[in-house]
Amino acid sequence: MLPTVWFIAIAVLWLGYLLLEGFDLGVGMHMLFSARGEGERRVMLNTIGPVWDGNEVWLITAGAATFAAFPFWYASLFSALYVPLTLVLLGLIARAVAIEYRGKVHHERWTRAWDLAIGIGSTIVAFGIGAALALTTTGLPLDRNGDSVGGAFGWLNGWAVLGGLAVVGFCLVHAAAFLGLKTDGPVRTKSIRFVVRATPIALLPIVIWVLAVQLRSGNMGSWSLVVVAVIAVVLGWLAARAGREGRAFAGIATFIGAGAGSIFAAVYPVVLPSTVNSAWDLTVSNAASGSYTLGVMTVVTLIGLPLVLLYQAWSYWVFRRRISERDIPGLPAVLTRAARP
Repeated sequence: MLPTVWFIAIAVLWLGYLLLEGFDLGVGMHMLFSARGEGERRVMLNTIGPVWDGNEVWLITAGAATFAAFPFWYASLFSALYVPLTLVLLGLIARAVAIEYRGKVHHERWTRAWDLAIGIGSTIVAFGIGAALALTTTGLPLDRNGDSVGGAFGWLNGWAVLGGLAVVGFCLVHAAAFLGLKTDGPVRTKSIRFVVRATPIALLPIVIWVLAVQLRSGNMGSWSLVVVAVIAVVLGWLAARAGREGRAFAGIATFIGAGAGSIFAAVYPVVLPSTVNSAWDLTVSNAASGSYTLGVMTVVTLIGLPLVLLYQAWSYWVFRRRISERDIPGLPAVLTRAARP
């Protein structure tokens, strides 16, 4: 019973990460190619300024919960994915440093360099997380002991690339819907236009991923979630066309929640398939911690999680107002080239 409960809990943590950190990463990518001028880039950055570091906690919590509840799943997955997860860590560091350092000097080359760090770091994180999640649901070359075979790049295959593209595409659309909801002026207009134009193409990789998993191991419950995801994204796209930013954001958010949920529902009870021999798959039974450990984790989570959710909901409520260039204090009309960093 408890292993199943914690499988669901970890799935929810990953859904929370994709939902919240997804628009953070997407905003970082949009700063590279969507923003025109320092004003628009500052507006984009300020939409995530109060919440981006809190959203990253979902990634840490998902990893920690996997380590504690399913140590064999954690050990096999993280040891097999040393290379991509190291790149993800470097991307997170570069992105965090860039967000903090960007505004320290008003100089074009200085800010542009940190903008590149934010955008590239966000892309690397989104792609790496997508690759890891795709491989978690499609399989890694594991032997009977759960050890990865095939060398440092045994994980690199079409599924990893598909998963990476899926999360990158989703983050771009999700962030555009978020910017349409949180900003005013040119950023708002361009963001909603992006949702309308890019959604059918950007979300295609994640649709392929979901359907591939469903065709291989789907069940009635997982297929029902697929239907919900399809309806949600269509309604969200229509809302974007009508200029209803809130409904568009809700539709995209429901799409990722139902779509990712359908994947976890389809692969259950397998937590990490072996592409070498299906008899060596890791499941909620053979990868879980003991009942005492899971019981203690459950009690701690029931006490702490509601407090975390309340605090995060409060922070979003406090910073709910739209942002435009008029709200950015000290915005220089033109960054000076003469200033020394």
